[in-house]
Amino acid sequence: MSVFDPLKGFGVTFSTMFKKVVTEEYPENFPGTAPRYHGRHQLNRHPDGLEKCVGCELCAWACPADAIFVEGGDNTDDERYSPGERYGADYQINYLRCIGCGLCIEACPTRSLTMLNDFELADDDRQRLIYTKEQLLAPLLPGMEQPPHPMRLGDNEQDYYVNAPFLARKHGYPDSVGEELK
Repeated sequence: MSVFDPLKGFGVTFSTMFKKVVTEEYPENFPGTAPRYHGRHQLNRHPDGLEKCVGCELCAWACPADAIFVEGGDNTDDERYSPGERYGADYQINYLRCIGCGLCIEACPTRSLTMLNDFELADDDRQRLIYTKEQLLAPLLPGMEQPPHPMRLGDNEQDYYVNAPFLARKHGYPDSVGEELK
């Protein structure tokens, strides 16, 4: 250690004391994120409002942090939440554990789970960081109907997962996927 080391340290301090302070006005000037940033999860819907999640639990199996809990339920003719035989009756994501890796998105066979650009997930209450199905479901767009209701875009799940964009345009439903396929 040299006699001049403390002076070098003070030199760094003094050189930064007179520079202009850079302050980000975060809540007022939202910085935005990269277009492919992985943030909060969302459970998507079909154009008629039925849920895309079929309760297969593959996202929970793929999660390395064990942050996802899915419990499937059976659809009936009276209560139909998704076009398949099953639906995600209970769906929870624990953001205290989630590492944002996106493996759950890759595992989803129906593309029901996606990640948004929303990154404001901090909270001071641990219970509010466990998101339930109601918090994760995509909002209903105009023309969509709140489930449970019968299938409107076809007679079977094949119609929903293969012909959904065509049938949505035919029946006049909002089509969020159709823009990619045109």
